[in-house]
Amino acid sequence: MSYSDFKPIDQAIAILELTVEDISHLFSHIAPIEPSHRLKETLDETLDLAASISTKKARSELIITPVLLEVRRKFNNKIGYFSGNTFNVDESKGLTGACDFILSASKNQSLVTAPVLTLVEAKDNDIRIGLGQCVAQMVAAQIFNARKDREQPVIYGAVSTGTNWKFIMLENQTVKIDFTEYFITQLNQILGILAEPFRIYFEGAIA
Repeated sequence: MSYSDFKPIDQAIAILELTVEDISHLFSHIAPIEPSHRLKETLDETLDLAASISTKKARSELIITPVLLEVRRKFNNKIGYFSGNTFNVDESKGLTGACDFILSASKNQSLVTAPVLTLVEAKDNDIRIGLGQCVAQMVAAQIFNARKDREQPVIYGAVSTGTNWKFIMLENQTVKIDFTEYFITQLNQILGILAEPFRIYFEGAIA
């Protein structure tokens, strides 16, 4: 198996021996981040274009990537950005293959370094199909971080169509899924949630 084989979330939960909780407004406590003028201008141009092209690649390049790069700029480019990189962690559990997107709390672009956040682009424009893959990658990130002595109490993950975003947390062996689905019009909330694990990490490093 590989990450892309974990399609239904119940399959990932069973194989990886996890429990799951659906929680309303899981991330409502996180402070929103106002998007920069640069990002607003970019999305003003690319949202309609991505919709008219209507392919996975277009949504990835024209919507998701600019949003993730905004988070990177928020932390003065101290975050590594990876797209389509191989992330082989545990072959026995099927935790191998390429990840759509990885953000790492390191500006090193030569290799993925811990800690990491994973994001899956929804297949067939359906958020649900990407949930199992996202959970598998989050477990891989949890294992990877622990091996590098960068263990994090909570792993964050996201599944996105570009215009729709759903966020997940992995805490120990429990997957917490936010009932709330965020739309690109709620960009300040999306940015706040994406930035949260790095805010916690860098503040902890400073402390």
